[in-house]
Amino acid sequence: MTSINTAIQLMSRQDAERSSARGGTCSPDLARGPWEFDMPGVSNQGPDYGPGASMTDTAPVSTPRQEVLPEEYQRAGEVELEARILAAKEAMGERLVILGHFYQRDEVVKHADFVGDSFQLANAALTRPDAEAIVFCGVHFMAETADILSSPDQTVILPNLAAGCSMADMADADSVADCWEQLEELFGTEPDDAGRQPVIPVTYMNSSAALKAFCGRHGGIVCTSSNAATVLDWAFERGQRVLFFPDQHLGRNTAKAMGVPLERMPMWNPRKVLGGNTEQELLDSQVILWHGFCSVHKRFTVNQIEKARADYPGVRVIVHPECPMPVVDAADEAGSTDYIRKAIAAAEPGSVFAVGTEINMVNRLAAEHPEHTIFCLDPVICPCSTMYRIHPGYLAWVLEGLVAGVVRNQIGVDSDVASDARVALERMLAAKP
Repeated sequence: MTSINTAIQLMSRQDAERSSARGGTCSPDLARGPWEFDMPGVSNQGPDYGPGASMTDTAPVSTPRQEVLPEEYQRAGEVELEARILAAKEAMGERLVILGHFYQRDEVVKHADFVGDSFQLANAALTRPDAEAIVFCGVHFMAETADILSSPDQTVILPNLAAGCSMADMADADSVADCWEQLEELFGTEPDDAGRQPVIPVTYMNSSAALKAFCGRHGGIVCTSSNAATVLDWAFERGQRVLFFPDQHLGRNTAKAMGVPLERMPMWNPRKVLGGNTEQELLDSQVILWHGFCSVHKRFTVNQIEKARADYPGVRVIVHPECPMPVVDAADEAGSTDYIRKAIAAAEPGSVFAVGTEINMVNRLAAEHPEHTIFCLDPVICPCSTMYRIHPGYLAWVLEGLVAGVVRNQIGVDSDVASDARVALERMLAAKP
């Protein structure tokens, strides 16, 4: 099967523009090398996420910028880059481990020693304590987590520093601290007769190290899409209510499946006093949801599901819980990327799946399971903007640097932040689904 990257590169700019006008792709700029978006002066608006699902999201001024990739890596073709990556891996041997997220392009993920979702890769970072370097082919918050959980003598590297996450950026430390101050003023700080705190903070893995540290300091925890229900159970045992950030959809879908009424899940808009809620709405709440979302999963719609059912009677629709609630409700199942992978692997041959998650993973599943019919609910080629920033050229660049004794793009978390974040992450790792 043709990879997403190859399919995009095969389109001429004119074809891409015509396709974009018809809704066939999300941006003709996907046909360009991601290094073009690292160059100074590309955007007069400051940093951005680049072409893809997050291209209309606003990147904060603090978004890391990647230095320009040397021209030799920009010019190198796929065959040459693959040979250079393999040679560097062989030279490094056991001193190197490469982690690859499910959403990475095939040209990158093929070189990973471990492939998985954020929960699996957080665990995988602990399995190679002898590796000197952990190269994380994912996004910034994942590399931060690996740095927090790995040993002090291990170096964590992100091939492209511009591979951030627009969802993670929707909840910043100052906004969450301001929210917490308002909630403490309203709820107080004393536990109830059962010893439960007024509110427990829960942050999704897709958040900065600073927010993970906030949860560690305030009796909270981190969750992933794999263990969100287990984590909410943990939090409800300890708190009267939960503040869940940054993804509203994962929080709402998980809590709703656990029986929490929608009217007891107010949304917190950080730009408004009390998040735009009345005091009574917050006092009656069980889960306070942050106004954040994933731009990839927001693209899926009920209309897409209805079309899939019309085109393929008996189709099995599985979506990620970061999708909006109406989409999750209309689907047959919702689950993490690993849940989706396992469900497809266990199905009877000849099954038909419509999948609501990132296009690279869906196409990879289709290639791995020719016995099934597997397609993405969204017909548009629109990968995760920030996962797309990781290209084989960047991977070759950082690996050849390691061989030469040069560390490029090291991710390091301040020791005070790391200490508090580790508390929340260790709680997460113990909350096995």
